[in-house]
Order: sequence, then C-alpha cells, then structure tokens
Amino acid sequence: MFGLLRLSVVLLIVLTIVYWALVFYFRAGERDRLEAEWVAKQPPLPQHTYVENGIRDYRRSLRRKLLWGVYIVPIGAILLLIYLVNYA
Repeated sequence: MFGLLRLSVVLLIVLTIVYWALVFYFRAGERDRLEAEWVAKQPPLPQHTYVENGIRDYRRSLRRKLLWGVYIVPIGAILLLIYLVNYA
C-alpha cells in the first residue's frame, strides 16, 4: 500500500513538471505566432496589447486541453490497465 502511494506521488510530480513545460512551450509558440500575425496585419492596437489579448484567449483553451492530455487520459489509462490486469 505504501509503495502505491509513493508511486502515485511521484507520478503526479512528473505529470505536473510535464504540464508546466508544455504550458511554457505552447505559450511561447503562440506568442511568436501572434507577433508574426501582428506584423502581417498591422492592426490599430499596439503589438504588446494585441499579443496579450491573444495569449489570454489562448490560455483558456490550452489549460483545458493540457489537463485532459497530461493528467486525465494517462491516469485513466493506467487505472484501466490496473483493472484489466487484476480483475479481467
């Protein structure tokens, strides 16, 4: 029982590190894309305002996708495998 708890804590720590690494990576890519889009379109907003508005909108959708992709799907797959190995 103690081993499973320790493994779960390590898994959550690793998944959290992966989550934050992906957040920073995807946010940087989106910032580059928005800056290039601003240069191409030249909207009336200043560049920093245009980019920050785009990042704010992107952050909402990114958080939901990453929570599913980093936490829920892998943990669900592990739980399904444990169930299938032990009880099926």
